[in-house]
Amino acid sequence: MPAPTRAETVRLFRSPPTRFVGVPDGEVAVRTVGEGRDVLFVHGWPVSGATFRGLLPHLAGDVRCHLVDLVGAGDSRFDRTARIDLDRHAAAVRRVVDELGLTDVAVVGHDSGGLIARYALAGDPRVRAWGLVDTEQPRGAHWRFRLFLSLRGLPGFERILAAAVNAPRLRRNRFLLGDCFQDRDLIDGEFAELFLRPLAEDPDRRWAAGQFGRRFDLRSFAGLADLHARITVPVRLVWGADDPFFPLPWAREMVAGFGGPADLHVVERGKLFVHEEFPRDVADALRPVLR
Repeated sequence: MPAPTRAETVRLFRSPPTRFVGVPDGEVAVRTVGEGRDVLFVHGWPVSGATFRGLLPHLAGDVRCHLVDLVGAGDSRFDRTARIDLDRHAAAVRRVVDELGLTDVAVVGHDSGGLIARYALAGDPRVRAWGLVDTEQPRGAHWRFRLFLSLRGLPGFERILAAAVNAPRLRRNRFLLGDCFQDRDLIDGEFAELFLRPLAEDPDRRWAAGQFGRRFDLRSFAGLADLHARITVPVRLVWGADDPFFPLPWAREMVAGFGGPADLHVVERGKLFVHEEFPRDVADALRPVLR
């Protein structure tokens, strides 16, 4: 079966998911596309599994891709009794692996999705390989990351965030989303449709984004060194050279901390959303370790 086109993958995320997996705080939406060995994709905050849509045309012809929408994101199902934090998301990822019967799976995580995935599955014998894309580092939180999170203490944080990212000129500011892409035009279009507009239009999704932001514990960085030592299968780090939130020099330091073979692929001019801006480069870097 040929890999889907870019237009087909966008339609995939405008359509209902393949299935739902029940977790203690709701239901995780799962979309599955492609053929071959299984790969689980875990998204970061405040996006959804659709953030990997650009990779699918380059990967789904080689591997079977499972893309989740964690509770509070995308097409997941939940209510406001849900506890939305790192521990619950990690438990949900483990439940998805159990329910899908994935006994030989590679894991790709971006941004806080990479953090969640490592807390969920580091050392798990079912995981054959890792692809980590611009994600949290054992060195700690960079000042740019801390500055962004400092807004969470404001009353009505989620309403302020939703309004700011849906103001086209404001969201291009380098201290909001402007430094997430080299080409700031990419913040508009599909990115705005899939991730930003729902924060303005869906009060529950907006609430959930606020909950994860408020509950994000910066101490979670400190546990990464131990988690990395438990990962003895191959790891490929894929990094945007110009990522201001997770600096490339700190990523280079990460390589030696894994318990097995690990290496780093750098995408020149890439920033935090390197996989959205340069999907072919990222897919080409991930493919060997995923297969």
